[in-house]
Parts: sequence; structure tokens; C-alpha cells
Amino acid sequence: MPVPTDDRDPRAAHALALLRDLGAAELEHPGGTLLAHLVRVRDRLAGWGARPELRLAGLCHAFYGTDGFPSGLLPVDRRSELAAVIGTGAEELVYFYASCDRGVSHPTLADASGSWRDRFTGRVYCPDVRSRRDFAELSAANELDLADHDPAFRAAHGAALRGLFERWAPLLGEPARRDCGALP
Repeated sequence: MPVPTDDRDPRAAHALALLRDLGAAELEHPGGTLLAHLVRVRDRLAGWGARPELRLAGLCHAFYGTDGFPSGLLPVDRRSELAAVIGTGAEELVYFYASCDRGVSHPTLADASGSWRDRFTGRVYCPDVRSRRDFAELSAANELDLADHDPAFRAAHGAALRGLFERWAPLLGEPARRDCGALP
């Protein structure tokens, strides 16, 4: 069965146009360009059966940069611009993903009372389970794409990612767990 790519979703088409306008097709990234990576993350999420908002967040997850990729395409004070393109729900997922302080948030993500630190505001709180699941799936899709396209990344981080994905297994759907379990 072919993987849906959301090419007929006007929000995805507009997001792709914005990504191109902001230079994502020219930014080098493992596996080619940042735009190619973002499309692959979205398509992996689609293959896992993710809902449309999460697929859009996968396509746009680097807009504000991340704890591991500080070069964002837009500053967070321009969130409304992305929300106008992909919708408020998808933009909130993009912000949530980008806001993660990995050192604080990753270790306890699967814990019902785990701490989340917003790296933009410094706020520490316990996110709801749906937010934690969305984050885990988006993170897994992102990291698996990096591992698929960058042998040095896979060699340096593969074991740690396997451990992380094992801890996050309760938050991952079956297709994501299966892909994470296949990480060499």
C-alpha cells in the first residue's frame, strides 16, 4: 500500500511553499536538504497512521529550531504566521516539539508525572498524555530518518536511541514501535 503524502491537503501544499520560500530546500541536512528530511518525516508519520495535524507537524517540526537543531526558519514570536498556514492544532504541536529541553524532558517522557521544560520560556510542567505521545512519535520519526540517512549519526547515537525508544514504547503506536525496534 502506498504511503499517503498529503499532497492534496491545501495546508500541506501551503506549508511546502512556505518551507521553500524560507530556504529549506537549500539547507543541507543528512539525506540531502532540510526540506527532503521534513517530507520524509511527514511521510513516515503518515505510514504509521498519524492524524493529519501530526503529519503537518512532522512536515514543519524545524520551523522554530529544536534543542538539537538550533537554526529555525522562523522565530517563535512569529507563530501566528505558521498557524495561518497549517492550523492552530498543528502549529501547537510544532511549538511543543521545538520547545523541548531534551535534558529535562526526554528521561521522564513516558512517566505519567514526568517533567517537561519549555526551552523558550523556562516553564516546567507535566504535559498531557496525548502531547507526550505526539512528541514521542514525531521524535521517533525524526531520529529514525536521521539514522537512515547519516551513518555517522547512527553509529554515534544508535544505541542511545534504542534505549530511548524502549523507554518511550508505551507512548508509541505499534507501527512506530516496530520501526524503532528495527533500528540497527
